[in-house]
Amino acid sequence: MGHLVGKDIYRKLGKKIDNLNMRAPWNDTLFAILKEVYSEVEADVIVKMPYVLSPLERVSKVTGYQPDRLLTIIDGLCDKGLILDLWVNGEYHYMPSPLVVGVFEFTMMRTGKDVNSKELGKLFSHYFGDTKAFAAANFNDDMQVSIMRTLPHEEAVRQGEYTEILDYEKASALIESSTKFAIGICSCRHEMLHAGKNACDVPLETCSSFGDVADYLIRRNLAKEVSKDEMQNNFARSKEMGLVLNADNVQRNVAFVCHCCKCCCNLLRGIRLHGYPNCLVTSNFICEIDSSTCIGCGKCAKACPIEAIEMIPAAGGEGKAKKRAKVDSSICIGCGVCALQCKSGACSLGKRGQRVIHPETSFERVMLQCLERGTLQNQIFDNPQSLSHKFMRGFVGGFLNLPPVKRALMSDALRSRFLDAMKKGVEKQGKGWLAKI
Repeated sequence: MGHLVGKDIYRKLGKKIDNLNMRAPWNDTLFAILKEVYSEVEADVIVKMPYVLSPLERVSKVTGYQPDRLLTIIDGLCDKGLILDLWVNGEYHYMPSPLVVGVFEFTMMRTGKDVNSKELGKLFSHYFGDTKAFAAANFNDDMQVSIMRTLPHEEAVRQGEYTEILDYEKASALIESSTKFAIGICSCRHEMLHAGKNACDVPLETCSSFGDVADYLIRRNLAKEVSKDEMQNNFARSKEMGLVLNADNVQRNVAFVCHCCKCCCNLLRGIRLHGYPNCLVTSNFICEIDSSTCIGCGKCAKACPIEAIEMIPAAGGEGKAKKRAKVDSSICIGCGVCALQCKSGACSLGKRGQRVIHPETSFERVMLQCLERGTLQNQIFDNPQSLSHKFMRGFVGGFLNLPPVKRALMSDALRSRFLDAMKKGVEKQGKGWLAKI
C-alpha cells in the first residue's frame, strides 16, 4: 500500500510540474527522475504550494504546513534547485522550479554524495533524447517562444552591420551591465558525461549566470561567484572553442548564458538530431556566404552546430573552388560559430530580413510560454487547494486553449495588448513587481 501511495504523490508532482511554463509529459522515466530527486514530503509541499512566487506565510496557509517546519523543507528544496526563492519587499518569495530551466539544470549542476549524478544523467538523457516526448510537447511547429535565444558572436557579424546589434544581443554588453556573476557546471555536458555520450573536451564549468539568479546559485552552492574579468575570460574561451552562446530569452535582466557544444547541448541536439528548429529562438542575424570569395574548405560546415551548412559543387563563375558552402536558412540560428572558422572572409552574419521579437522580461516570456503550452490559467488562478480556483482554471483554460483564441493572442496585432492586460492584472493584486522581473 505504501508503494501505491508513494507513486501517487509522484504522479501528482509530475502533473504539477507539467502545468508550469514548460510541459513535462508523464512516463516511467519522469517518474524515476522525480523519485530520485524529491522525497515524498518534498513532493507533497510542491504539489500543494501556489504556482507563482509567494511569501512563506501564504505558502504555509495554502499547504497547511506550519511555518517553521515548512521553512526547513523549503530550504532543503532551494538547496537542490527544486524551489526558487527571490527577495522581494523585505522577504523571500518561493515558487516551484519547472523541469527546464529548473529541475534538470540545477540537479545536474550539483555534485556530492547526496546526488546520484550517474543515474540521473542516464535518466535525463533518456527522457530528453530517446523518448522525444519533451521536445514534442514544447518545441513543435506551433511554438514560437522558447526558453533560450541565440547570441551572435559579435566578431562574426559583417562589419557594415555591426551597429545593428542591440545591447541585449551582445555578450559583452550583458557582462558590462551586471554586477553579480557566477559560473557553474554545464548541466548538459554533465548529463552526457554520466550517460556515456560525452564526446568533447569542453570544460564542465562554463554555465554563466548574472544578477539575482547568480545570487541564488551562489547562496545555494550551485555555482561559484566570479569576477567580471573571470566572466569575460569564460566568454573568450568559448569563442576560441567555437561554442554557441545561448541566453535567457528576454531583453532585460538576462539571467544566464549557456556555452553550448553541438555534441552535448540538448537544444542543439533537438534541432540537429530530432528536427525541432523551435528548440531555440534565433538571433537577428543569419549566416551568409559570398560565393565569389568562398574557397570551398568546408570549415564552416564542419563547425556548424546544427549542420545547417553543406558543401555543394560550385557553379561556373563562382570562383576557382570546386565546392561552395550552402546555408539552410530555415534552420540557421545565427550563432556565428561558422564565421569564426572562415579564413577567407566569405562566411559572415548578415541581418535577417525580419527582426526576431524577444520578450522584454521574464514575466512576458513566462506568460507567452504558458499561453502557447496551455497552462496560463495556472498563473492566474494559482492556488491548487482552492475549489474556486480549480473551477476557474478549468473554465478559463478551456477558453484560452481554443486554437483560434491562442492564435489571436499570440499574433502581432494582439500580443502587446494581451501582455499589457496580464501586467495590469498582477498590479491590481498588488504584485506589480512580478511584471518587472
